[in-house]
Amino acid sequence: MPGDLQQAASRQAPRSRRSVLSLFAPQYRAATIGVVAAMTLFAFEGMAVATVMPVVAMEFDGLGLYAWAFSAYVALSLVGMVVSGTWCDRDGPRRAMWVGLWVFAGGAVVAGVAWSMPVLIAARGLQGLGGGALIVATYVLIARAFPEDLRPKAFSLLAAAWVVPAIVGPLIAAWLTETLSWRFAFWLVPFVLVLPALLLRKILREHDGGTGERGRSGRIVPALVTAAGLTLAMASFMRPAGLPLWVDLLGLGVGLLMLAYGVRVLLPAGAFRLRRGLPMTVLMRGLLAGAFFGAEAFIPLALVEQRGFTVTMAGLVLSVSALGWWVGSYTQSRIPESTDRSSTVRIGALVMATGIASLPLCLVPSVPAVVCAVSYFIASVGMGLCFPSIAVQTLRLSPVDEQGTNSAALQISDAILSSLALGILGAIHAAAVASGGATTTTYDVLWWLAAGVGIVAAVLAARMKVVARTPAPHAS
Repeated sequence: MPGDLQQAASRQAPRSRRSVLSLFAPQYRAATIGVVAAMTLFAFEGMAVATVMPVVAMEFDGLGLYAWAFSAYVALSLVGMVVSGTWCDRDGPRRAMWVGLWVFAGGAVVAGVAWSMPVLIAARGLQGLGGGALIVATYVLIARAFPEDLRPKAFSLLAAAWVVPAIVGPLIAAWLTETLSWRFAFWLVPFVLVLPALLLRKILREHDGGTGERGRSGRIVPALVTAAGLTLAMASFMRPAGLPLWVDLLGLGVGLLMLAYGVRVLLPAGAFRLRRGLPMTVLMRGLLAGAFFGAEAFIPLALVEQRGFTVTMAGLVLSVSALGWWVGSYTQSRIPESTDRSSTVRIGALVMATGIASLPLCLVPSVPAVVCAVSYFIASVGMGLCFPSIAVQTLRLSPVDEQGTNSAALQISDAILSSLALGILGAIHAAAVASGGATTTTYDVLWWLAAGVGIVAAVLAARMKVVARTPAPHAS
């Protein structure tokens, strides 16, 4: 009889849960609003910085260091991600979220007072440290605050949180740049921080707590080594003036060795051997991030330099990204949670690669400028299909006490491969600048290389699926 009652209860559970599976149901409302507010801050800063960076680089005569403003953020975010993942598993997401928010805001203030390109790059690294902690804590909060069936919708709502900042952020940043100074785009960040900080106080207390074990604190040293290796590799890609080729090659080799050491600890075993399941799922995040964000970093610069766009016009092109990302994310949220996500990621990767491959049309003088927005929108739809699906698959394959670690691994994969992509693409761009200036062909090559990485990701997506092995028949 107890077994029958237990089975009956398990059959009734799905019906009772379906009746309340809404992100804005009373038991989930506070978490939903708090997470969306935090992601809105993140989105506003990202869109504003991408809009003003061409002006900043030109003012500091630092076009050759343009990619570093993005790469430094990503490299230092590695450390924030690992520390945040460790804290989340051991103590819960509250401390990681608070530290991430305030360090992120502090980096923005430093960027606003920067007097040279190296100082701005250092400030962006500080922002990356806080941003890495913030995004991992957000993922863990989603895992704890929402049931498994609601997580696809929660990640879809994260994408929706980018829509308003993507429209308003570039406009505000461009207006501030053209009427006052680009510095105000950074100085606004602490003020935008206030609302999510207030909204998250209660919900973080409710979902705090962890294993209490120090367990994975040994991952911090590999994270530092990985960040240093990534920085050294990117510096070698950029070929500092006056250094012979053999020094650059030596630095690249040492940097890659440091990366190899770090990823053995920070990513699931077998990730770079393309092992099925969780390792391939985590690696897929990095491949797609490298392709998309590597291409995205050069869109405003190409439009300002080659098509004569104002900062405002280039920023408006960036604003379509959030809408496209939300369309893709909303589409994946309609897929049943139990459905394997490898096919969704494969389709999304192909859509993303198609959009990026068509970006060179933007620089053809006879082609209307609106084509750039269309291409970028298509690529963003593909990413909206992929990123939430990868997050859902990762949390599904993760034990509760490893959700922080594996959420951090997702972000680390993103950071490493997008940094390497930015380093390689930035080296090509810097070489073109040193040879007399970047041309339309320069940007065409950058975007086609990024599209090629997207196609490779589409081919590998099938390995995200865990193939169940059929047990051998028993001898009669």
